[in-house]
Amino acid sequence: MRYFEDFTPGTQFSLGPYTVEREAVLDFARSFDPQPFHLDEDAANRSLLGGLSASGWHTTAMMMRMMCDSFLLDCASHGSPGVSEIKWLRPVRPGYVLIGEAEVLEGRLSQSRPGFGICQMRNALREQGSGETLLLCDYAVFLQSRPADSP
Repeated sequence: MRYFEDFTPGTQFSLGPYTVEREAVLDFARSFDPQPFHLDEDAANRSLLGGLSASGWHTTAMMMRMMCDSFLLDCASHGSPGVSEIKWLRPVRPGYVLIGEAEVLEGRLSQSRPGFGICQMRNALREQGSGETLLLCDYAVFLQSRPADSP
């Protein structure tokens, strides 16, 4: 189990690999973001995106899954007070394999919640084949401090 004290500035966690499945792109779009360029190949080809692509919100959800698989389920996380910025830099296409890093930018002890710290983090997702950066995300995480009886 990792605690706040283990999240020092500069610490990085590898994210992925995570394969973007075509049917998942379509399912997400049908349920949450039914814009034509996420649902229809012809409409997508005529759009600014230049082809079928995942919703930015779907890309963010895939990033969340990658975070859970990488570090969130093995740490004393108590959620997040919010995201300060998300940048969707390039379309995410079916068949892409997403990789990336989560990096701790800074941390501080909470003034209002003794026994907790807040870490500022940044994620970068890339397409494995090209290395092209697709998404940047800055956010905060609440983490429990290491209990006195924990090694």
